[in-house]
Amino acid sequence: MSNDGTLKVEAKGDREIMMTRVFNAPRNQVYDAFTRPELLKRWLGVFGGWTLPVCEIDLRVGGRFRFVWRKEGAEMGMGGVYKEIVPNQRIVNTEKFDSPWYEGEGLDTVTFVERGGKTTLTQTILYVSKQTRDGVLKSPMESGVAQSYNKLAEILSTMSTKERAKAGAKS
Repeated sequence: MSNDGTLKVEAKGDREIMMTRVFNAPRNQVYDAFTRPELLKRWLGVFGGWTLPVCEIDLRVGGRFRFVWRKEGAEMGMGGVYKEIVPNQRIVNTEKFDSPWYEGEGLDTVTFVERGGKTTLTQTILYVSKQTRDGVLKSPMESGVAQSYNKLAEILSTMSTKERAKAGAKS
């Protein structure tokens, strides 16, 4: 599965990639899906036999996160530090893979903007160099993000009334 057209990926400036996707859900639900481990484990990189058994989040400025994906004995881990958190609006964090496939550390900025019950999510990743950014653009990253976001859209569309109420109570 590749990008079904709902994810827009573009180079921005010399060192950034900007990805945009509209979700048919209120922003508090989309934000929760990015910040609650029980939801992340259901959509983030969990396709093609991969699971996300380690999903630890200390959601505060200076707090850390840790993700480990597994598939048939293989593991891929990454982590980072939260630099800025504005609930339901913006998350800024670093990211670095255990076995780096690109140079340096990325700086992710994710924003959530709601209009008419739909949320536009924009994720911008700043890399250490243009060469690193260009290498990531040539990788299967776009397809992986598209598959993850498609899975997230499915989850958001099928959230139970109880899950929706819980998400709304946290915002």
